[in-house]
Amino acid sequence: MTQGNGKIRLGIIGYGGMGTVHAAYLMKGLVPNAVLTAICDTSAARRQAARKDCGEKVQYFDNDEAFFAANIIDAVMVVTPHYSHPALAIAALNRGLHVMVEKPAGVYARQVREMNEVAAASNRVFSIMLMKRSRLGYQRLHELVASGELGSIKRTMYVVTDWLRTQIYYDSGGWRGTWAGEGGGVLVNQSPHNIDLFQWICGMPRRVRSFCSWGKYHTMETEDDCTAYFEYPNGASGIFIASTGEAPGTQFMEIVGDRGKIVLKTNGQQETLTFWRTTMPVSEHIRVAKSGFDLPETWKCEIPCPGAPGESEHACITQDWVNAIQKSTPLMVQGQEGINGVQLANAIHLSSWLDDWVDVPVDEKLFYEKLQQRIEGSTFKKQVRSGSMDFSASFK
Repeated sequence: MTQGNGKIRLGIIGYGGMGTVHAAYLMKGLVPNAVLTAICDTSAARRQAARKDCGEKVQYFDNDEAFFAANIIDAVMVVTPHYSHPALAIAALNRGLHVMVEKPAGVYARQVREMNEVAAASNRVFSIMLMKRSRLGYQRLHELVASGELGSIKRTMYVVTDWLRTQIYYDSGGWRGTWAGEGGGVLVNQSPHNIDLFQWICGMPRRVRSFCSWGKYHTMETEDDCTAYFEYPNGASGIFIASTGEAPGTQFMEIVGDRGKIVLKTNGQQETLTFWRTTMPVSEHIRVAKSGFDLPETWKCEIPCPGAPGESEHACITQDWVNAIQKSTPLMVQGQEGINGVQLANAIHLSSWLDDWVDVPVDEKLFYEKLQQRIEGSTFKKQVRSGSMDFSASFK
């Protein structure tokens, strides 16, 4: 199925903001063992833009059936609005194609579960564009927690308020910031990366209590501000805070364990990872200390974690996927893992809607019913502005 030069033939469905990003690094050759051969988009204007950007060596399609039937791709990147990710992924997998879906895996866990089942039975390579896992700081934090070096987790906190978006951003597409088109706000658009990292490093909580604000800073009907409280199976607690309405914003993850604490701070492409490690477990120190105010001896360790340009993070995940297709190497991000972030986003939404605690895994039927109520009961009038945006600014 590959070209004579041994390259994997890639197709992209959806030439909106993120579709242009993926096409750009592929055309630059940042994934050297892959070649972009086809782009599909229902919009004539976007197909024209794609032809201008990518040239005549790429073929262009206005519907996914013709795109799949042309038999000119080995693998497909699904880069369409959120609701369509599972259906298009399933269609591609059933055609025998390898699949990469953009985040989130879907809007509600029930549809993502169906996609995962098809992927598991397909013998195809299925990944998801959760490119923040490629960053060295998060990889090292994950390794430290998984190794047991921090001891059992007591408390977690992840603050992600550096996702500022202006009203122009939400007005740039009819689907943005709506229940029917996007299925949520900051939890399903900007923060799937962060929700994924939180669960990848700290594990899944057993229940969630959340407080979301709907259109607090923008003219939109979905959430642009959220605070969620997690409880983990071992009794540890966690807090997740996300917003698209703050500036300059903050991003840091703090994990406290029985052997100290680790803090990862992110400022653009720069990361600092600091581990304050106690020389004995805190639980033991509490029992054997000689006075009521003794603190355990603590070592401060600065762990190097150089950053990488945002563009190469996307290319890194795509390269990893292509390597897995060609060489059967392990994936950095298994596509089936995308359901974890969707489960958490669903639980956070549902908790806020019900004004109560919600268990994880979420009640998928109840969440779907409540989501449909918001779609059907919506009176929101969406304003759409003409023009396009440079989405590469999203990763700076």
